[in-house]
Amino acid sequence: MDERLGEAGIDRVGEVEQPHLRPWSTILTAPTTGGAVWMKAAGSANAFEAPLYELLARVAPEHVLTPLAVDATRGWMLLPDGGQTLGDSLDGPELVDAMVEALTEYGRLQRELSAHAGELLAIGVADMRPAVMPERFVQALDAAPAMRAQIAPLEGTVAGWCERLERSPLPASLDHNDLHPWNILPGGPGRMRFYDWGDAVVAHPLAAALVPLGFVQQRLGVTLDDPAYLRARDAYLGVFADLAPSDELAETLELACNVAKIARALIWERALRAARDQGEQLDALWENAVEETLALLLDDSYLGWA
Repeated sequence: MDERLGEAGIDRVGEVEQPHLRPWSTILTAPTTGGAVWMKAAGSANAFEAPLYELLARVAPEHVLTPLAVDATRGWMLLPDGGQTLGDSLDGPELVDAMVEALTEYGRLQRELSAHAGELLAIGVADMRPAVMPERFVQALDAAPAMRAQIAPLEGTVAGWCERLERSPLPASLDHNDLHPWNILPGGPGRMRFYDWGDAVVAHPLAAALVPLGFVQQRLGVTLDDPAYLRARDAYLGVFADLAPSDELAETLELACNVAKIARALIWERALRAARDQGEQLDALWENAVEETLALLLDDSYLGWA
């Protein structure tokens, strides 16, 4: 941290603290002459996050925190302070409105990033595109044997979902895979910034709506056919309106969100497996995360999420 800050003409002026520690990553922070800085050290399973930050800073710098330094080999990144997140700064209807705005901006970012899908895969972002998801479903079953009897009968259904998603005219892009209000930084109109990319995957773009639309629906406290929810959903789908009719986009969103549950289960499995392999102690809170996430496929709602 000190070496890279010095290269940028910045000095540390206080002690380094460690406010976040997880089995798959940790965060250090320190005060400097240029404000607070944050250093993230990712575990082996999500070390791709470091070069991903570099790619995002190059392609869409207005939507990310531009790193002060990156060590792609170690999976380390040094970031400036981004201020309060949406979740920390807003509440009630204002937070819901901001989430809809953020998701719409994220859709525009996805349109930009679709041309870079090959680069994303090359730096290690997991491949969760529709063509590979039937195989990923089998892998998820292997990772959650306790759920096999309940989930295995869905194999044909999942294959059908994936086949339909493959025919979608929307190209694969970057799914943040955990896009909630505490991973979004406000930056003025058209300038929402997104961070904490350690769960990101390359997938059908509408898969990215699973977490944020689930949050919006829960905060609104409404059903999926409520006009307030539909306005939020359609604001996001409007970003893709030139690629398919609105009814087709709505159907595709449901398919993509259901398939995204499989991807989320596998990302949990990857993180927990890597933590166990390096001897980390796992909190009971996460022990059953894979099974609980995969069980969402049994939910009547395409937005059942964890």
